[in-house]
Amino acid sequence: MPVARPESSDSRVIAHVDMDCFYVQVEQRKQPHLRGQPTAVVQYNSWQGGGLIAVGYEARKDGVKRSMRGDEAKKVCPQIHLITVPVARGKADLNIYRNAGSEVVSILSRKGRCERASIDEVYLDLTDAAEKLLKETPPESSESIHEEVLKSHVLGLNSNEDDNHKEIVKEWLQNKNGDPHDKLLACGALIVAELRLQVLQETQFTCSAGIAHNKMLAKLASGMNKPAQQTVVPFSSVKELLEALPIKKMKQLGGKLGSSLQVDLGVNTVGDLLKYSEEKLQDLYGVNTGTWLWNTARGMNGEDVEERLLPKSHGSGKTFRGPSALKTLSSVENWLKELCEELSERLQTDLETNKRIAHTLTLHADAYKTTDTDSHKKFPSKSCPLRYGSGKLLEDAVNLFQCGLREYMSPMGNQSCGWKITSLSVTASKIIAIPSGTSSITKYFHCQDPGEKSDLLSPLNDSYQSELKMEFGGEQSIITHDESETSFDRIDLSSGHESCSTSNQNELQPKVSIKETKINYPNNIRSNAHKRKPTKEKGKTSSILRFLQPNSSQHGQTSSVIEGGSLTKSQNRLTTNTWGYNLDEIDQSVVDELPREIQEELYALLPRKKANMVKRGSSIAHYFSPK
Repeated sequence: MPVARPESSDSRVIAHVDMDCFYVQVEQRKQPHLRGQPTAVVQYNSWQGGGLIAVGYEARKDGVKRSMRGDEAKKVCPQIHLITVPVARGKADLNIYRNAGSEVVSILSRKGRCERASIDEVYLDLTDAAEKLLKETPPESSESIHEEVLKSHVLGLNSNEDDNHKEIVKEWLQNKNGDPHDKLLACGALIVAELRLQVLQETQFTCSAGIAHNKMLAKLASGMNKPAQQTVVPFSSVKELLEALPIKKMKQLGGKLGSSLQVDLGVNTVGDLLKYSEEKLQDLYGVNTGTWLWNTARGMNGEDVEERLLPKSHGSGKTFRGPSALKTLSSVENWLKELCEELSERLQTDLETNKRIAHTLTLHADAYKTTDTDSHKKFPSKSCPLRYGSGKLLEDAVNLFQCGLREYMSPMGNQSCGWKITSLSVTASKIIAIPSGTSSITKYFHCQDPGEKSDLLSPLNDSYQSELKMEFGGEQSIITHDESETSFDRIDLSSGHESCSTSNQNELQPKVSIKETKINYPNNIRSNAHKRKPTKEKGKTSSILRFLQPNSSQHGQTSSVIEGGSLTKSQNRLTTNTWGYNLDEIDQSVVDELPREIQEELYALLPRKKANMVKRGSSIAHYFSPK
């Protein structure tokens, strides 16, 4: 539901920048001979020439619409160029458009707070930049104003001819006695025009913009004069803008809420809402939604521009129209495999490039029943914690689908009647930056010789081909290896929380996933440690001791099993030389962070005398890092 946010008492300058037929522009930049030619971008060619997802302005003049198929567009405009979206894994690959959008965002973010709303649209908060410009070099003191600014459309100004229009706009921009809020918007118009010119020069893309005092009005204005133009909405023109605007054109009113306003209240335009008091709207739609509707009718919106240059979610989906609808679990699983592989690649790229990690996986689907009259029932979306790696994404996505299918078919999970899936998608959300200081425990066990591979990093190591279960005071922690992964789950030792980071691309590394990290340690662990002999290595073992043994190939001898809870002098010397840690400096508080069995093994290795304590807060990396 919409959230009512109070309008700021201070005047803001908000811009909404929208790219003009962006997909077409990206294709025309790749193929310059298409510039000026009627062009459209189609997503699939398997049926009636493919579906149009973007139509250039030249093709629109000839009557081509986005609702058409490719074959129909050719009948309307025989000379049209139909460009197919790149395909990967049997579905559209939009990476080329996402990357082009990132180019634009990097330019627009130079002047203020920037919120990337989609591939081809951005919100900007230019309040600080506009106030600075108004204070230092206000438009009224400028001898000349750039032609691009003079082409701006200012709502409420009456002008027809081009020359007359530019003079009227110039007079409004330089009005010394103008409203202070309008003066700020005038500065915003100068800044946005400059940014749009920079986008054109550096990327060859044109864009349109709306400049207003809040996001809602800026969004409405950006589409009023296209392409390659900008529109300004002064306070005095808000009522005129909204009065005749269809209610369904407003953001968040295109669905059930807008339909309810039309059917229940006879509200067809935003201006019709002015007839109802805030109390009446609150009685009908609740306090929050009622207040939001009352504010919307008056052009008030306190939503802030969030500082976000990167997308807040990643998704991969596909539609299955007509006979291509999915009818079996195996076909659904096959497509989920493709979708999860694409999503995994995008998550890994985001992780490596932006150091961000996603936390929630959501599955969406559209379906209908073939024999049941309850075909209008919506397929439920399902979510779960996200695990990195295409294999684990697929496993979780399949489980989510089956759970949703059982709920969709009947409360008892009866799937006797038929079903068909018409769309399927997986989405990764709740993406946040990785906390600083987070790293993998495995990096502390790398051998000193960079050319020598540790057993821990070898995907062929049998001890990581199965699940290792370790008892900790009645609770279990399971470490699982997935051969399909090439990155480690990262564990922040200071907080006990699990996060994820990228691994070295030049070597295959297994992924270690700690499913439960809460451990109850017995109070007598130190006393038991010296009484208990370290675990002997018999075939497969999860003992930390095998990572502390000198390498046999390096020292020309076989690593021996430590007997009796102590090391011989030669063993101690070899281990110390190999790993570069000093037993006399081990901090007991750091050892306390390790699992119980590993603690017992380490305490068995320590001298009976009290170890020299180093400064608290030292990292465990201090003891295991190579010399």
